[in-house]
Amino acid sequence: METVNETTIATFLLLGFGDAPELQIPLFLVFLIIYSVTMTGNIIIILLVILDHHLHIPMYFFLGNLSCLETFYTSTLLPRMLASFLTGDRSISVGGCFIQLYCFGTLLIAEMYLLASMSYDRYLAICKPLQYATLMSGRLCFVMSAASWVWGITVMTLVVSLMSQLKYCGPHEIEQFFCDLTPVINLSCSDTTLVTLVGLALSVIDGVPSCLLTLLSYVRIIGAIIQIQSSDGRKKAFATCSSHLMVVSIFYGSLIFVYLLPKKETLEEIDKIFSVFYTVLTPLINPLIYSLRNKEVKKALRRLINKSGISKKFVGDR
Repeated sequence: METVNETTIATFLLLGFGDAPELQIPLFLVFLIIYSVTMTGNIIIILLVILDHHLHIPMYFFLGNLSCLETFYTSTLLPRMLASFLTGDRSISVGGCFIQLYCFGTLLIAEMYLLASMSYDRYLAICKPLQYATLMSGRLCFVMSAASWVWGITVMTLVVSLMSQLKYCGPHEIEQFFCDLTPVINLSCSDTTLVTLVGLALSVIDGVPSCLLTLLSYVRIIGAIIQIQSSDGRKKAFATCSSHLMVVSIFYGSLIFVYLLPKKETLEEIDKIFSVFYTVLTPLINPLIYSLRNKEVKKALRRLINKSGISKKFVGDR
């Protein structure tokens, strides 16, 4: 009887934004547009970085990795959300929830370290320009990017392995639009002390160093920019990292609000909104900021269009 009682829960219910039935279709259309733009923009950046040899430098190598990560990141969460808006079915199996949590957590951790790597790259480019080519070698770029992915996989393999041993026999409602670590753990009727401590320790190990490295890099960058006497030189130097700084600020700002501030029932809806920032908006603004504000990316896009003959075909059709 004890075994039967411990295995009664087979699905979770992702409450998400389901408390406003009249907004389901408008929300579906909004998030469908966001998903389409996000996927299109990031895939274009990936193609440009691969196909255009002018972008075969560390900065764009990291950018291509980030766009690849954002593509998977968005596809882990948004298709399930869109389906729930359209069908009204907000249930997800326990196994499906673990898979989503594993993919989401892996990509989130990898993004933290990848953003830190990109900030370190900008620090070397601006603060140590004469040594940049030597310090930021192709081998180092590959190692830093690969380590970000491998560490994310390693951490989430450990966490999800521990969570898979828990039993769920009580409430099954999750006040989120995706399977997040803490809400899922809180639904367990088993002893969650070990997995909670491991999750907390790994969150500190992952979040603090990557955030501090990113912050320290930008403090040094800003200090170096201030010392530039030429106003044109300051503008040019800041332009190379301002877009990255904007993405990092939104990403870490929303993470801090969701995961570090005290949890209260009155903040649940606000938590959902801020969760949208780092899960949905960051992958969206990444290609928009880097493509609209970066001259090299725009030039590469024009070269790709000219090479493919799209512009010539369009003119010929007219």
